[in-house]
Amino acid sequence: MPHIHEKYDFVITVFITYNDRVLLVHHPRYDKWIPMGGHIELDEDPEEALFREIKEETGLDVEILSEKPSIEQRDTKFIYPPRYIDVHEANPPHKHIALVYFAKAKSNKHTLSDEHEDIRWLGLNDLDKPEYSLSDSVKFYCRQAIETTRD
Repeated sequence: MPHIHEKYDFVITVFITYNDRVLLVHHPRYDKWIPMGGHIELDEDPEEALFREIKEETGLDVEILSEKPSIEQRDTKFIYPPRYIDVHEANPPHKHIALVYFAKAKSNKHTLSDEHEDIRWLGLNDLDKPEYSLSDSVKFYCRQAIETTRD
């Protein structure tokens, strides 16, 4: 999706784990390995964007590692809160305000979306490998997600 606003857009980012590994994609426009995610569209809330992006980009069924009230109320929808929130450059000077989620995949059988060149499960030992050239923030989130989802 193109940018909605000139300076900032809201996006979701999700670090999906399975058996002490985290799923990352190689994004051709940025030429970087990054987690799944994308813009929160004008007609959806963050939770709808979260599940849409996971399905579009991986095809995985996941458990979101966040809690929300189980109250059913006609005029209020409770949504999963993110684990972290950050602001990062997208296409400078444009920036993204990212709602960062952690999720645990129910299997490792993913698909590769046509938005990306490659998709891989990376373990802790892979995060510092030069071929992935991960930013410090992506490595931090990967480590946190793996630690959070350990059985």
